[in-house]
Amino acid sequence: MSATDWLNRSVSRLAGDKKILKVPAALADGAQAAPKKVANTAAADGLPAGRSTRERLNATLRQKEEALSPRVLRRTLEELKAIVDPQVSEVEGGRRAKGVAGWYANASPNERRDMWLLMSEQFVADAQKVKLAQAQFAAAVGTPDEAVAEVRYRRATVSPRRRLLQRFSAFPEGIRFLVEMRADMLPHLKADKRLQALDVEMEYMFSTWFDVGFLELRRISWDSPASLIEKLIKYEAVHDIKSWADVKNRLDSDRRCYGFFHPRLPDEPLIFVEVALLDSIAHCITPLLDESAAADDLSKATTAIFYSISNTQAGLRGVSFGDSLIKRVVETLKEEFPKLKTFATLSPIPGFRSWLNKNAGAMLARLDEKSLSVLGRAVGFEPPTAGHFLGAVDAPLALPEKSPVRQMLLRCAAHYLGQAQDDGKPADAVARFHLGNGARVERLNWAGDPSAKGLKQSFGLMVNYLYDLRRLDKHRIMLAQGKIPVSGEIEALYI
Repeated sequence: MSATDWLNRSVSRLAGDKKILKVPAALADGAQAAPKKVANTAAADGLPAGRSTRERLNATLRQKEEALSPRVLRRTLEELKAIVDPQVSEVEGGRRAKGVAGWYANASPNERRDMWLLMSEQFVADAQKVKLAQAQFAAAVGTPDEAVAEVRYRRATVSPRRRLLQRFSAFPEGIRFLVEMRADMLPHLKADKRLQALDVEMEYMFSTWFDVGFLELRRISWDSPASLIEKLIKYEAVHDIKSWADVKNRLDSDRRCYGFFHPRLPDEPLIFVEVALLDSIAHCITPLLDESAAADDLSKATTAIFYSISNTQAGLRGVSFGDSLIKRVVETLKEEFPKLKTFATLSPIPGFRSWLNKNAGAMLARLDEKSLSVLGRAVGFEPPTAGHFLGAVDAPLALPEKSPVRQMLLRCAAHYLGQAQDDGKPADAVARFHLGNGARVERLNWAGDPSAKGLKQSFGLMVNYLYDLRRLDKHRIMLAQGKIPVSGEIEALYI
């Protein structure tokens, strides 16, 4: 079988299994990972959290919803404690951790949950030592002993759980195991608060282990190993890869694809970005995904368009790579193509339709009497209600350019991207990512994504975020002050 035939078969198989392999839509274009659902656990099924592990360890019989009996739970705890035994070396601790990881691989979802609970509840800092160290530190403030007292306090607050995680990371596949374990656990945090201590500890450790200083930026090209291209197909979260020709188009001469890799996960991109090199800012995704289109002339390229950014590891939620990835990619592209002057995105607006469904009435209330009357005549009812307006925009591609309904939809989108906030942050997940990196909302694009997915999430609208390299810090400061940076074109659409 030729390499082309093999890849074509792989693409077809992966496309057929997209529901299983695709990263959830909330990951799209840099938004943080939506954890994968794991069924059949008490927490997921809405059952009560039940007894603490301390109560269960002291019991004789298990209750109905408990997976491990008290005897097996005690044995599992002893195996976990043996991993962090101060009398054993790092190598031996890692070997023992590998054994527990082997048990975990074959455990049921409920048995895995019991292990998470043990790690979360049984490996905590000594409360008495923490209290004493805190009192000593408070008493030492302003004295020559302050620094020493602070060190002792910090050491007292470090939980044995952190040491346990370090031992798991010691064997070759340990970090991969921990990342996948956290991905298993994330869907259950809301239902079972007892797991939060373990989750916070893991996020802290991962932020250290996956610091961008340890990551390698690698270009993914048509010459990359087939297994790596297969990962690109598997994890693409913004625009599904549908065929062999689709993959080849995204890796053509006028495109670039880069990913961050960790030394302990050398075959697994943590995040990757797809870039099109053009002579102007793109306004529609369709030409970029056209498999039959000829490659653009690189000698004329002045603009780099980031049209897809995908996180790949749900277990690394809370660990940010996107800011550094874009910076590194911009630096790499400028070295290869000195003529590039403009760096922008062509991004989806995944939360817009659901937001407008809830806020259409409030947006109509912002219109002056004349504008409301014009819109009412366009939808056939005066004064128009939220239901009339939403019904009129349900087939947006049929709306003429000068339609008041179309103009109102654009004004609503501009408000959503430039003014709507949740807890002081931009309401849209993709907007939070790019604006947090220092970009500004540049331009709305009508029918930017006319696919079924694009119509469903944003009435087909797409947006360009501009990365003005001279103003990134200024835009971050504006955002921190509660003002979303936008272009004059967006501002002119505000109601």
